[in-house]
Amino acid sequence: VSTSHLQLAAFALGTIGWILCTVSMGIVEWRVWHVDNTTVISSGIAWVGIWKVCFISYLYVSPGYREQFCHKFSGYDSFIPHEIYAAQGLLLIAMFMGLLGLAATIFALRNVYMGVTHKTLIAPFFLVGGFFYIFAGLCVLIPVSWNFYSVTHNQSIAFPPSYYMPSSPAAQEAGAAIPVGIVAVILLLLSGTFSLSYRFPMTTNTITK
Repeated sequence: VSTSHLQLAAFALGTIGWILCTVSMGIVEWRVWHVDNTTVISSGIAWVGIWKVCFISYLYVSPGYREQFCHKFSGYDSFIPHEIYAAQGLLLIAMFMGLLGLAATIFALRNVYMGVTHKTLIAPFFLVGGFFYIFAGLCVLIPVSWNFYSVTHNQSIAFPPSYYMPSSPAAQEAGAAIPVGIVAVILLLLSGTFSLSYRFPMTTNTITK
């Protein structure tokens, strides 16, 4: 038990990182667009996520919505930029890999705290969990960095007319999902490093007379 303190911390950090990864997937504020024409986009601000785009409108632009209008992206939409497609796939992979990392770490910690002395039931699972954490962190890092690059370069998206969105914003900024994703990356990479640092304690034989 005394040799697995870092791995216990890795489990805690990995859990938080996995939760933040999942949260970032559901946040629509990946890219915040500021638009000049407020005829439909009443607040002048639209939120572009990886699954949908939303804005506040006081016009009746969609059945069932009178204030917030949201339009979900389809897998067949050709106008969606590559960074959004990448974020959809990589974040799903990251969520799955992070879950596998947590399962491997839980199994190894269970054996440690239950007094299991077989090296093959502890060390390999910490190592596997560490690799899963790091892989998950990299899967989050790529879309977060790519979308942040698109924001800083004010890149446009050719939305169809049914989205009521301009193809280019007057200005845009990173939304809440970007910093949440960055924190998730840091925690997942740290948890992976801690898990990989595990060393099974050397056993010594004592002779009693």
